[in-house]
Amino acid sequence: MEKLMIAGGRPLRGTVQISGAKNSAIALIPAAILSETAVTLDNLPALSDVAIYTELLQELGASVEWSKDQMMIDPSRLLSRPMPNGNVKKLRASYYLMGALLGRFGEATIGLPGGCNFEPRPIDQHIKGFEALGARITNENGALHIQAKELRGAKIYLDVVSVGATINIMLAASRAKGVTTIENAAKEPEIIDVATLLNSMGAKIKGAGTETIRIEGVDALHGCRHSIIPDRIQAGTYMIAAAATRGDVIVDNVIPKHMEALTAKLQEMGVHIYEMDESIRVVGQPEYESVDVKALVYPGFATDLQSPMSSLLTQTRGVSILSDYVYSNRFKHVPELMRMGAKIKVESRSAVIEGSPLSAAKVKATDLRAGASLVIAGLTVEGGVTEITGVEYIDRGYDHLVTNLSNLGAEVWRQND
Repeated sequence: MEKLMIAGGRPLRGTVQISGAKNSAIALIPAAILSETAVTLDNLPALSDVAIYTELLQELGASVEWSKDQMMIDPSRLLSRPMPNGNVKKLRASYYLMGALLGRFGEATIGLPGGCNFEPRPIDQHIKGFEALGARITNENGALHIQAKELRGAKIYLDVVSVGATINIMLAASRAKGVTTIENAAKEPEIIDVATLLNSMGAKIKGAGTETIRIEGVDALHGCRHSIIPDRIQAGTYMIAAAATRGDVIVDNVIPKHMEALTAKLQEMGVHIYEMDESIRVVGQPEYESVDVKALVYPGFATDLQSPMSSLLTQTRGVSILSDYVYSNRFKHVPELMRMGAKIKVESRSAVIEGSPLSAAKVKATDLRAGASLVIAGLTVEGGVTEITGVEYIDRGYDHLVTNLSNLGAEVWRQND
């Protein structure tokens, strides 16, 4: 079993380069198979989820060449093959293959996805969108069978704001007949990134980033080259880590506007923030004030940063309240933080956090962002070594983590038992 070992108590100092966005990459890779010719993606993060997607596309007959931060996908020989089991069960975002294959071939058979298990995330809004476009869907032995004689544009209102459903419907509607309108659409930057790729491939999408997206279907899409936006969640994690360790870190290759909700909360706590064109400098302070944080859909405070933020809030004076209005049960990291001495009480959708010093302990990451929370907690500990298992979850969203933290002066390493 592999463990992440952290000897904390060292302020992080220096510069860290942010990779391409994980939440974009896992949608852009399946989007590429809507093309008839090769698509090249630049600024691709080196993550386990990307590796799994590479294998999935190869199973479908696509040619995939992945070197460093670039991937070339040639889907010209792609086949519509049933994928009820195997790698699709390892990856939550494998559901994007539903929309991509439906748009390309008018059919898809995909096993229900896996991924982080912090809360059930139903795909009913995805199904609602596919059915509105004319698809017939059945669930057989844990796999969804989706078929449409012809996809036709429709007006679709999402009952809840869903990033996954918004993107999946965009993928299928890009090659449907007529015009599709998605109302109450998610507004995340990653949705704009996917729409930018599809438009470069010849799609006709307007309104991405607003609550109403309009897609005029086209008969075929072609290859192009696209650079993935920076990962705002990875950037936010390093910003929080810099503040938690009272460090001085320049987070480079970011879009500061994407970080506004986090930046505002850090400044409210007393952290000094300096924004530049494509970087943000975070300067920690000896003491922080407690704050209340509400995780909301974009442009609100990101739910993916809720867990890392909880570790920082243990370093404040007074009591903070951290609420999550996106996922109600995203607090599985709290018992692990309490093993390290955190004073936290979870009440429904909120965690009441009293500032207190943490101590080294053996803890387990239960999902991706919970793992990031424990890393930040370990970095703050004065004396002792924090041992984190469940490293495979962390690898789903943070490439070169040990190298990046080591370059910032942290004492962190991997260890196999």
